Amino acid sequence: METDTRIRILDAAERLFVMHGLDATTLRMITAEAQANLAAVNYHFGSKEALTEAVFRRRLTWLNEQRIAALSAFEAEAKGQPLKPRQIVEAFFGVAIRMAADHNGGQTFMRLLGRTYTEPTEFVRKFLAEEYAEVIARFKAAFFKALPDVPQEEFLWRFHFMMGALSYAISGTEALRLLGPIDDSDPEALYARLMSFLIGGLRAPLPDLVVKPVAKTARKPRAKRAA
Repeated sequence: METDTRIRILDAAERLFVMHGLDATTLRMITAEAQANLAAVNYHFGSKEALTEAVFRRRLTWLNEQRIAALSAFEAEAKGQPLKPRQIVEAFFGVAIRMAADHNGGQTFMRLLGRTYTEPTEFVRKFLAEEYAEVIARFKAAFFKALPDVPQEEFLWRFHFMMGALSYAISGTEALRLLGPIDDSDPEALYARLMSFLIGGLRAPLPDLVVKPVAKTARKPRAKRAA
């Protein structure tokens, strides 16, 4: 019974966080949605911050474990050789896209994660940085090895854009409907389209950036010496 109450609270918090955001969702809203009382939240979690961590951790830990497992499998097959960029993209983003197609909680969580990327609070930003530390380090190393001709700073920008594309794609297609009718009923089609887009962005030509010269501080004219 205690386990059922805990799960109801986590599910309710997850749904409400997606609908209203982390800050706007109150414990009263969560307990009402979960048909529980405030004492149950305090008993199982202790605070709203602890509850928020639990909401993210119960699915994010699994997601990152799957990412590491997929990357490790590709690396074992490669036997020390650089991976193909497509394999690395598949290991990191493919797992997330497939999770977003899961209607047993995965879809809701991925929408929450996408919203969190665009509306992070300081508390959640720090928490996610810690949760992602190991997986990001592993994937950055794999990408740097696979794409030696792409400057590391440029790759970080591209990875940032790729994360944004993922967040937008899994947040729903409501905005896309403004462009015209669209069939979003096939998750495999979304997977194929997004993977193609991400790999294309990763392989895009390097931008022709013009480095702006550093402005020099104007020197004050020296005072003339008296004759």
